[in-house]
Amino acid sequence: MLARPFHAILALALPPRCAGCGMPVAEDHRFCVSCWSALRFLGPPWCGGCNLPFAFDRGDGVLCGPCLADPPRHAGVRAAVAYGPVARSLALRLKYGGRIAFAETMARQMVRLMPDGADLLVPVPLHRWRIWTRGFNQAALIADALRRLSTVPHDRDALIRTRRTAPLRNLGGRQRAKMVAGAFAIAAGGRDRLRDKAIVLVDDVYTSGATADACTRVLLKGGAASVTILCWTRVLSTTDD
Repeated sequence: MLARPFHAILALALPPRCAGCGMPVAEDHRFCVSCWSALRFLGPPWCGGCNLPFAFDRGDGVLCGPCLADPPRHAGVRAAVAYGPVARSLALRLKYGGRIAFAETMARQMVRLMPDGADLLVPVPLHRWRIWTRGFNQAALIADALRRLSTVPHDRDALIRTRRTAPLRNLGGRQRAKMVAGAFAIAAGGRDRLRDKAIVLVDDVYTSGATADACTRVLLKGGAASVTILCWTRVLSTTDD
């Protein structure tokens, strides 16, 4: 009984804040009207190969030009929102600002895109040195929140990063692919946990796809039946429609 007055006082002193700008809102993990309106939520209609959003419905299974020319190994890239100022702010404050509660904020918007038949959540791994310096892997935090929201199991140890790579910011797609080539591997005992599973690879930001492609290649080689990428935000070019 004493806990209720305490929580009421705490809510008055520290009210829930908008995840985008910090303005007081009704509940945790919510956005104010302005920040909510600034988010571009993604979903169908989209490319049947990579889930690139289409401006209009072109029919089930229709592929975009890049997927027709070079079909992806993965089973699609499902992003909650398009990359923009608010989406970027959340990603940066989670990754570099230690705002770990934002992992659940992101997961709440991502869970609607969880593919049917998903067997296992696998986060994009960080190298152990980066985890020690940062204190956490943001993709693993998001995956754990998705596990709680969806009941799909989470295995944060099946896929590992075998070497450190320089930050990929400001690098082109080919440079990014070269940087992460050979940087991932299946952990000892991981093949048994991945074999014939429909894997959901979890990350915060999808930019060029170099990291996700490298992880997908290793997961499929390790016995996974399929790999779908699920992320908070995806960088879209001005010609994506």
